[in-house]
Amino acid sequence: MQADIHPKYKEIEVTCSCGSTFKTRSTMAKDAFHVEVCSLCHPFYTGKQKIVDTAGRVEKFNQKFGAMRGKAAA
Repeated sequence: MQADIHPKYKEIEVTCSCGSTFKTRSTMAKDAFHVEVCSLCHPFYTGKQKIVDTAGRVEKFNQKFGAMRGKAAA
């Protein structure tokens, strides 16, 4: 095995956009890492899922293709 070819494995601090921080280990050159979503604010882990309906797109889709759904089930 060759010496000094492996990256340094050190502790870094991860900061989420929600404000939470935690420490993990990584081979990154930086000492800090910023993420947009973590397990404390992600809807899958929190169970608080928000469905954003911009400009009534769900209703528009149901008006356009809603009749097709009824025919396929019958």
